[in-house]
Amino acid sequence: MNELEKLFTRIVQRVNINLREQAFDTKPYVWDLIPKSQMTKFYAFYGISPDHPLNLQFRHSGLAGSYFLGKIQVTNSLLYKTDVRGDELKKKGTIFQFDKFKIPVSKDEEIVIEDSAFVKTLIHNYSHDPETPEKFFIKDTISTHYANIHGSPSDGCFLGPFSTVDLTTMRDSVIGTYSYVQAGEISHLRIDPGTVWVKSPGSFNFLYRYPIEKLKTYISFEAGKLPEGLFIDFVESRKQDFQRVFEVVNIEPATNVPATSSLDRYAVVKPAMEIGENVLISQRAYLENSYLGKGANAQENCFIINSRLEGNNVTAHGAKIIEADMGKNVFVGFNSFLRGRPEKRLTIGKECIVMPHTIIDIEEPLTVPPGQLVWGLIKNKEDLETNSIAISELSKIKTFFSKGNMFFEGSGADFVSAFQGRIHHILEANGAFFNSSDNSGQGHAQRNQNMSFNTIQPYPRGDEEGLFPTIMIQP
Repeated sequence: MNELEKLFTRIVQRVNINLREQAFDTKPYVWDLIPKSQMTKFYAFYGISPDHPLNLQFRHSGLAGSYFLGKIQVTNSLLYKTDVRGDELKKKGTIFQFDKFKIPVSKDEEIVIEDSAFVKTLIHNYSHDPETPEKFFIKDTISTHYANIHGSPSDGCFLGPFSTVDLTTMRDSVIGTYSYVQAGEISHLRIDPGTVWVKSPGSFNFLYRYPIEKLKTYISFEAGKLPEGLFIDFVESRKQDFQRVFEVVNIEPATNVPATSSLDRYAVVKPAMEIGENVLISQRAYLENSYLGKGANAQENCFIINSRLEGNNVTAHGAKIIEADMGKNVFVGFNSFLRGRPEKRLTIGKECIVMPHTIIDIEEPLTVPPGQLVWGLIKNKEDLETNSIAISELSKIKTFFSKGNMFFEGSGADFVSAFQGRIHHILEANGAFFNSSDNSGQGHAQRNQNMSFNTIQPYPRGDEEGLFPTIMIQP
């Protein structure tokens, strides 16, 4: 057993100790997930930009195929094709507002990863835990394919494939496959697969659970097996397209990009694309034969194929849009899967909110009227009726509301306000409102243009094979 295998064994044991109250053994799920033979085949890479603080420290870790930006420490961890994007970490001298507290930030925030393992995971945003305003910690945690850890410190947790924990501190918890949790803080919980849970204590609580047998068509994960289902097949079928952008040192953009927009060097762009102003396209995004209007974005692991986005469209991490027409100001949440068909397209009207982890997969044309909130599994018009509500109607709810498998309690107005505020913040942070005449409203679409990338390599053989030497990269 070499050092890499010893490290993985140690990580699995540490996570299992944290999850002992759940009686959850991670080993049968993950032992074959991190392909040890692959850990020497891929370089890691990091971005350098005058707009982002630089302080990267890697100790006794495997980083194969992973991406880093900002202030990040990784110790005793294995990261496989994982993105750690620290471009929204809190800056020294700013004020972190949490409820009634105004918390001064005394130093630049950093992401600190210890004794953890990640497979194709995205880590982004800043810590929303008021107890650690300058440290976004992730320790004793294992995360599997295409999960999102978004502004969510983690201690002793396991995340199933395509799951998301958003703005939530989590401790000693298991997050089931394709579950989305935004609940502020959770501890010692086991979230069932296919759960979509958005809670603001004292304000509102939104809960939806997928019919598990129907969800298995799209994604399932069992002990001793690799993740299976349509989601995995969809991504794997396009894997070859990403190999070229990672293998070629200098690659010319496949389409014209306005001066106010940013196309990441590690995104796939296939003919024929039209990209408007103030557009952000992140690494590992996949774009083909589509139009992205002014202020639209495609974040990590997003696929936009044969589709039209009119403008100010948020396509959150991992969302997929195929054969669809999206009106202005449409929000598509994390890991959603929206698929129309040629000549049987999906149309989503302006100012709609597609909840995170929504599946719309149709065989006949379907139109979602403007100003709707949609969720869950939608295959036809009847499903849409069961899994949607006008945002104006939701705003009137003050106590309790249920529809199909969705249950809501609390203030609909607060829920809508929170989502709309979040959407505006995302657009603002991404530079959708940038005005070139006075240089106001700069965001990621503008700042990420001036970025270079460097690569680092692991030990190719010997006892340390697959691990990277201790590396410190500072200004």
